[in-house]
Amino acid sequence: MLRLRAICPFSWRAFQFRPFSYEPLIIQMNQCTDEEQIFDLIERNKATLSERQVGYAFNILWQLQQQKTSLLKNVEYVRDHPQFLTLYNLTANKFKLMNDDTLVKVLYITQQFAVEAHDPLVEALVTEAWRRLERSLSVLMVNISSLISRYFQEQLVNKTELLFDTTDSYEVDIARRTVQFLRNVKYNYLPLLERCNKVFLSNVNHLDLDSISKILSLYKFLQFHNFEFVTMAKKRLTEMIPLFDHPASFVKLFVALGPIAGPEEKKQLKSTILLMSEELTSQQALAVLEAMEEMESRNSHLIKKIASVLHKHLDTYKPIELLKIIQALSFLHFQSKELFVKLRELLLSYLKISVIPSEISILVRAISMIPSPHMDAVGISRIEAVLPQCNLSDLNGFVTSVLTWIQYSHMYLGSITGKQLKLLQKLDHYGHQRLQQSNNLDLLWEELKSFKGEWLPESLLEETIATLQRLMEEINYKNVAGIASFISRTNYLSTLLLDRIASVVIQQIEKIHPFAILAIIFPFSILNYDPPQRDEFFGICMQHLNSYLGVLDPLMLVFLGFSFATLEYFPEDLLKAIFNIKFLARLDSQLEILPSSLNTRAQFRLMELNRAVCLECPEFQIPWFHDRFCQQYNKDIGSMNGAQQQIYKMLAEVLGGINCVKASVLTPYYYTVDFECILDKRKKPLPYGNHNITLGQLPEMHWKSNTQIVGSRLPPGAERIALEFLDSKAFCKNIPHIKGKSAMKKRHLEILGYHVIQIPHFEWNSMALSTKDARMDYLRECIFREGKS
Repeated sequence: MLRLRAICPFSWRAFQFRPFSYEPLIIQMNQCTDEEQIFDLIERNKATLSERQVGYAFNILWQLQQQKTSLLKNVEYVRDHPQFLTLYNLTANKFKLMNDDTLVKVLYITQQFAVEAHDPLVEALVTEAWRRLERSLSVLMVNISSLISRYFQEQLVNKTELLFDTTDSYEVDIARRTVQFLRNVKYNYLPLLERCNKVFLSNVNHLDLDSISKILSLYKFLQFHNFEFVTMAKKRLTEMIPLFDHPASFVKLFVALGPIAGPEEKKQLKSTILLMSEELTSQQALAVLEAMEEMESRNSHLIKKIASVLHKHLDTYKPIELLKIIQALSFLHFQSKELFVKLRELLLSYLKISVIPSEISILVRAISMIPSPHMDAVGISRIEAVLPQCNLSDLNGFVTSVLTWIQYSHMYLGSITGKQLKLLQKLDHYGHQRLQQSNNLDLLWEELKSFKGEWLPESLLEETIATLQRLMEEINYKNVAGIASFISRTNYLSTLLLDRIASVVIQQIEKIHPFAILAIIFPFSILNYDPPQRDEFFGICMQHLNSYLGVLDPLMLVFLGFSFATLEYFPEDLLKAIFNIKFLARLDSQLEILPSSLNTRAQFRLMELNRAVCLECPEFQIPWFHDRFCQQYNKDIGSMNGAQQQIYKMLAEVLGGINCVKASVLTPYYYTVDFECILDKRKKPLPYGNHNITLGQLPEMHWKSNTQIVGSRLPPGAERIALEFLDSKAFCKNIPHIKGKSAMKKRHLEILGYHVIQIPHFEWNSMALSTKDARMDYLRECIFREGKS
């Protein structure tokens, strides 16, 4: 709000310290020494107070508060006074007559007196300011973001969109403040983010270090990824490396450029920051450490230097900052008994005095991440004291920590305390209670979207899905992508929810941003589910994407293509957009700036999409170009788990010898089959000429060509059989429904000529197969009976 000083045509200082005029009533107000005198004047003159006098009364009331120490402030008393209500009502009737400076000051002071964010007067004042300051809307938005309701936030966003539509040029500062507003209100509104991004891209030469650094930080928080902006930022920031030699500026450059820099630039950044390490402030050292975590840095000398700076300043950090320090140091594998002992002491001291549930959750989580995690009775009592006030996110944080303590106690102390188990039961109780009392889907989603760990899937999943189903009529174009994303993480197949998602998309597709389509498709792909309106649903999603194929992030296009492929849906326009030299060059550029885990995942998804298209859509004539990649990643696939070794030995008996079964077979297009055997036309096993591999040895790919079909290598009438053991990861969590990737593999192996037999873990480990004889009979039935799969 204070930034409004810069945009309003008045002298703020004059307004604060001089009366508007020398009217007798204003002079009397100026002479008042306490609130009761002001309220007395309001009571006696309420019928005649002008808008200027109303504004000045607010000003004097606030000045009186500012003159007091914190112990003497009586904001609640003033706000709840009957004559404050009189002043409130007078303002509601007269605010349109107020000049700009009075209007803004009254809005600011109402905020200081803690008037509710959704209060009608507050919204009326903001609307009036909005009307008067339309070219300065972004400044207004940033400064009132903490004051307004969700409904009013959306009104502001809609107004800003209208300005984008009606204004020929939009300034970088306005676009940046608009993104800042979205970050402040935690609203990842894709249409507005996309428009602001276009402003940044068209004004590249006007973006300095501060602007680029701020925009990247805002994008990261909002989880908005744009390849073009990141590429531009990388180029601009790299050019700036020689320009900064002061710690404050260079740290900002290190944090912005480090995670997206190439190897040479990273080396240069690290060597320079190492020279500056002794000069870093506490906040600069923390920023560098977080950037090193994101860069996946393993420079032990630099890590040690930064850790020593952090150690000196540990007493100055807030609980959330201590958690960030512990997370980063753990990720970077830094060990220092002295540092972690000091961290533990600090965390426990904060825990003893903290009363805020979210802060206590942070502290407990941080303690659980320190080497040798455990919690004493005092800590457990602090947790129990705030449980009734906790939301689901806080409860989840506590549960994750308690499970860590229990695991540590069991492994290293040889015992689990009753207090730990009792606390876990209480957490489950409050979690169930919180879900049962939920009656607003958007509020519930705010609590669920940041969930990590295993508590929800293990303890509350059924209740959570039941609550989502109870509230599913509230799923709409605004929250559909978020709900779909959550379902993807649960591995729980709720046909009711997925059908509702598909229905909402079909009905409201024009209101859904194309960037959200991947999140919407994802649960259908993972869970291998086709909604009743499958063709219409997929078709309308793809149609909505068509005009964006040239601007979507390469990574997003690859994941989209793969997600559709698992569902046996191969849109030609999408495949043409992916499998061309220009796109693959863009993808290579993006892979250079991705974290290693995401880089590898992206390459695998491209390979799997390439394989799916070659096998299922040969008419598109897209070449297979992943031989070298697959050879690189197929070096350690010969090992088998316990169940697989057990099956392998039994198969040898069932088939008549070890030479009649192969393990860990590599097929064309680099699928690995757990076990393979060949039956002749009389269903008799055929021995392999070149004997089998031993356990743990690298598999061989015994077909000459990646495109050669199986039958061409077999005697007439013979059949090649693939047996696959499916563990729990291959199935949905709630029902024995096979998930997308396993279903696609079966489909592809059948195209390659295999008869595929899938052995579900729940059948193999069932009571019916509890003896060796029962399992042998099961394998015989699977292999030798026609049509069994």
